[in-house]
Amino acid sequence: MKVLSVRQPWAWLIMQAGKDIENRSWATNYRGPLAIHAARRYDDMPSVHTALRRMCRAGVTVPEPDELTYGAIIGVVDLVDCVQGIKSPWAFKGHWHWVLENPRPVEPIPLRGQLGLFDLPTKVKARG
Repeated sequence: MKVLSVRQPWAWLIMQAGKDIENRSWATNYRGPLAIHAARRYDDMPSVHTALRRMCRAGVTVPEPDELTYGAIIGVVDLVDCVQGIKSPWAFKGHWHWVLENPRPVEPIPLRGQLGLFDLPTKVKARG
C-alpha cells in the first residue's frame, strides 16, 4: 500500500467531511488503496480558510488546529483516478486532481511522513 502525507486540515476533510479530491502539482499512475498520513504541519494558506468557511456554511464543524491529529496515518481511501479539469468544489485550477473514494478512518498510527508517494513501512503493515 502507498501512503500520502497531507497537511491538516485537508487530511481531516478527506477522512471526515467528504473531500474527494486531493490537489497536487504532479500526477501519479498509482491506483488502489492509499493511506492518508496527517503531516506534522497545519496548512494556513488562504485556500484553507475559504474551505473552512464553506464547511461551516454547510453545517460541518471542523476541529480547531490543536484538536487535529498530526504525524500519523489517520485512514485509508481508494485512489481511483488522477486527472486535470475535474468538476468538484475541491478541485483547484491548474492542479492534478487525485480522485479519492471510500474513506475509512483508523485509529491514528504514528509515522514520520515523506514527500511524494511512499510505501507503507513493514512495521505498520504488521500492526494490522
